[in-house]
This record gives sequence, structure tokens and C-alpha cells, in this order.
Amino acid sequence: MIACMRNELTQKDIDDMQKEIDYRKLVVRPKALEDVKETRAQGDLSENFEYHAAKKFKNQNDSRIRYLERMIRTAVIIEDTASADEIGINKTVTLRIVEDNEEETYTLVSTMREDSLKGLISVESPLGRALRGHRTGDSVTVKVSDSYSYTALILNVTDAGSAADVEISTF
Repeated sequence: MIACMRNELTQKDIDDMQKEIDYRKLVVRPKALEDVKETRAQGDLSENFEYHAAKKFKNQNDSRIRYLERMIRTAVIIEDTASADEIGINKTVTLRIVEDNEEETYTLVSTMREDSLKGLISVESPLGRALRGHRTGDSVTVKVSDSYSYTALILNVTDAGSAADVEISTF
């Protein structure tokens, strides 16, 4: 039997996902259903591009609703209990990767808000797990796989503020 992965999410994540579900059910879904109905009435469905596009959009919306509902149902709600100088969720961390002597800055967020291209990493990622609970000046070992790990020196920890301006990830 496969174990169900439980994402660590904040109450704000849950609230934002519920808002999106409500919007998709009350606004997007009725419009999508109406579009399918209207394009279906146009006749021959085998060559009706508009019908197929409308149906695809409706299915994508329904899929997103199911995805968000599953995320809420299986979530473990976490709170930011880190002190001001301690690394936790919604903290921005500047570190030096020892082997490269390169400085990098990341903000730790929940899995629903991660976007590595924007420097937003999940507290559940290998780097996030290694950093969590540490402070400026600490050295941490980040285990990427059984055969590779690296050392990072924490240079600075600051409060990133609210994650309100960070969008919930799509799937």
C-alpha cells in the first residue's frame, strides 16, 4: 500500500485554496458549462473546435477543483513558530554554498507556494529541511541524495513577511 504524502501547509494556504475552490465552483464552472452547452448546439461535434476547447476548459477547471480539495483534505497544518533569528516558513535566508563559494538567497514557503525560479523553496525540500530551525552563522549539510550532499553557511535570516503576495502554485 502506498502512503499518502501529506503536505505541510499554513492556515493561510488552506484559506486561499478554499477561496479558489469557491470561485471556480461559483463563477468559473457555471460559465464553462454554459460555453459547452452553447458550442454543442452548433451542430457537428466532430469538427467543432469551439466545443472541444470549451469541454477541455471545463475539464481543466474541474480537475483543479479536485486537486485543491485533495490538498486541503490531506494537509498537515503548520504554524510559523520560528523565532525572529531562526529559519522557518516565510523567512528569507542568505547563504554561502561552501564548495562553490557562491552566495544564494531563498525564501522558505509551504509546498503550495514554492517556485524555485523565483527563489521560493519549500520547507519540505532537501535545502528547506536542512535549514529549518538554524540561525545566522550555522553551517548545515544538505543531503540531496544518498551519494551527494553539500555544505551551506547561513549568512543572514530575515522575516519575509506574509506569503500573501505569493501565488498558490498550479499543478
